[in-house]
Amino acid sequence: MKNEADVNSVIISNAEESGVPGVKKDEAELAKMGYKQELRREFGLLQNFGVSFSVVSVLTGIPSLFLYGLNTGGPAVMVWGWLITAFCTMLVGLGMADSDVLLESAHPTSGGPYYWAAMLANPKNAPLVSWITGWFNLLGQVAVTTGISFACASFLSTICTLKSSFVPTPETTIGFYAAVLVAQGLVNTFGVHHILHHLNTVSIWLHALGTFVVVIVILAKAPTHQNAKFVFQTFIDRTGVDPDVGWGARASNAYVAVIGILMAQVRFLRFNASAHLTEETKNAAMSGSIGIIMAIGVSGVLGWFFILGLLFSIQDLDAVVNSKTGQPVTQIFLDAVGENGAIVLMVIVTAAMFCCGTFSITSNSRMMYAFARDGGIPGHRFFAKVDDKWKSPILWLACTLSFILGLPSLGSAVAFSAATSIATIGLFISYGIPIALRVIYRHRFTRGPFHLGKLSYPIALGAIAWVVFLSVVFILPQVNPVNSQTLNYAVVAVAIVVLYSIGFWFISARKWFVGPIKQIDRALFFVSEGFLMNEKTEETRETKIGSSNEY
Repeated sequence: MKNEADVNSVIISNAEESGVPGVKKDEAELAKMGYKQELRREFGLLQNFGVSFSVVSVLTGIPSLFLYGLNTGGPAVMVWGWLITAFCTMLVGLGMADSDVLLESAHPTSGGPYYWAAMLANPKNAPLVSWITGWFNLLGQVAVTTGISFACASFLSTICTLKSSFVPTPETTIGFYAAVLVAQGLVNTFGVHHILHHLNTVSIWLHALGTFVVVIVILAKAPTHQNAKFVFQTFIDRTGVDPDVGWGARASNAYVAVIGILMAQVRFLRFNASAHLTEETKNAAMSGSIGIIMAIGVSGVLGWFFILGLLFSIQDLDAVVNSKTGQPVTQIFLDAVGENGAIVLMVIVTAAMFCCGTFSITSNSRMMYAFARDGGIPGHRFFAKVDDKWKSPILWLACTLSFILGLPSLGSAVAFSAATSIATIGLFISYGIPIALRVIYRHRFTRGPFHLGKLSYPIALGAIAWVVFLSVVFILPQVNPVNSQTLNYAVVAVAIVVLYSIGFWFISARKWFVGPIKQIDRALFFVSEGFLMNEKTEETRETKIGSSNEY
């Protein structure tokens, strides 16, 4: 921007045209970080929470990984692992939301973790730290969308087998997968200001009320119910290629229990989706933080309720595990309410999965837009563009990468769980880096309106410990013996990102990537808007333009 008029025309005009109270304040906060308002700021607290809640989606994660849970630890690990995971994820979520720790409240931008990492790191290392964090976050974002949309495609295939002779194959499932991604991409491209808003509301009710309805119906209609001992104490190890043999020794039970928490952890991956929509959210400094905490808390309660309902409704464990439908949850529905009722319940679950994947792409595209805006991805000039009419970023890169990551499912029986492992590692490392920097550089943070006071530091340490734990656990083999068909290729994907991000940094990126780029001069913005900034406290107060010389 060359002059005050340019700043006003680009930044302020959108706020004045919107007529929405508080928008100028949010744009001022964004400008303080050096970014101009390009996305339309229309989300409120409920919509911001709805995106994270929809992406966490217990109706997606639990059914899609229910077979994995039954084989890898069984009911006991599923029930207690969910509670442990929910608690530990809440530590990370509080760390993400607490401005004392991660600046989500103090610096709400679509970039999220990679921006916070740059703000917290030593200035000399800030570009490198931001670069690595951004690429881990991008990997996790893509892998999450892969897991969600592939699950939706698989359940669509299963619905087609009911009352028909259709037999799904890996190729047909990939076809469904491509169709799902295209549909979700179209909704995000053309429906950002109308369809997404209504779909957000529908998704909140679908996940909240839908979960309750599914559980009540199967519990009420199931001919018999499992006892409490089965649900809370039964341990199962079917992690071997031979279904009757797992890792082969009692000492390995702890190993199986640890890798078994993947089913629970994958559902708490994208709680930070709220953060990536803060540039489209009113009162972003509070709404993004509250959205994160609410999404974890509500999903934790609903998810445990859902798991208990499914486990108590199992009629024949072997029949569920070896269901001809390929989906144990579908078999539980069939045994409880019959074929017609099962179709209705499957439609509810699949619709929730579609909503989940749609908002995953929404969040994913915002992160990529922010990273491209700062020059972090190839072709960044193209992917940093915002459509003038729809006010949405280009999102087909997110869809394309997710589709490519799903292709190994054609040749590996464990590809889906590997994709979820990749998502877990990528996202939690990107969450953990800024939290760790907060601990190392305690003086480099700005307190925002949402903070935990004295609890910030111990919560940060707990969050870091959990991230390190997950990063090790989810690259471990999940099936015995390990071969080309059972390899957990999460370690391969993570290694590629590590080698690319660090290798390309030293080869080229260190010469041009400088971390978050200031698009506008914040001093000029505040002068033009009539704000006076106190550099010591980083607080702003409204003043007359005539006093701008004090700045």
